[in-house]
Amino acid sequence: MPTRLDLAALTADELQALLGEGAAQGWLPEVSRARLEGRPLAGPVLHPTLTFEALEERPWGATPEQARTLAALDGELRAAGAEPLGVFYVPLLSELRHQRASLFAPEVAAALRWSETPDSPRAARPLVQAVTWLRDRASGVACVFSTTADARPAPALSEEVDVRVLPGAGPAELLAAHRAATARHGRGGRVAGLEGWVRAWQELHALNVAAWTRRGLLLDED
Repeated sequence: MPTRLDLAALTADELQALLGEGAAQGWLPEVSRARLEGRPLAGPVLHPTLTFEALEERPWGATPEQARTLAALDGELRAAGAEPLGVFYVPLLSELRHQRASLFAPEVAAALRWSETPDSPRAARPLVQAVTWLRDRASGVACVFSTTADARPAPALSEEVDVRVLPGAGPAELLAAHRAATARHGRGGRVAGLEGWVRAWQELHALNVAAWTRRGLLLDED
């Protein structure tokens, strides 16, 4: 069942990262009133689970510029040793729903993400993300997540996720930093092909939804 984020329960930084500086300023009076009155303020829809729909390969990109960027990033991923697993559409995400799946054996699930129908200019820039699940959680960290996005994810991810934000980094740079962060916590678990890739992202989402539930950030849809 879908839920909504409670904007009144988010921090100022999370509001700005989620909505953009201008939109966050526009929401601020209503958010302040909701907090003073002790009531929730329904924000964007959030789904507790993710599904991945396989797409046929074709030239990708909503614009010629985006197509060139996607081709360049895909080439860099392959040059860095990526094993391509296909392209998927993730309808329950709020933005950047297209994903090119890659596996860096044996432990890194990577995704080149973009939108063919961008909802806003903020959502239009393609980015690369990677996740590695640790073999044990002795360090208190369950997984390492790295992204080339311009800002940290909002709402903030689970406290069990080591988040690395590397704006503008190339795939090879992202991968090197990601693996270095993983090594500081221990050893990454093996990702078993496409099924393991999908599970890595689904479990990351589930871990974060659990954390957001504990924080009281989620409202049930009527």
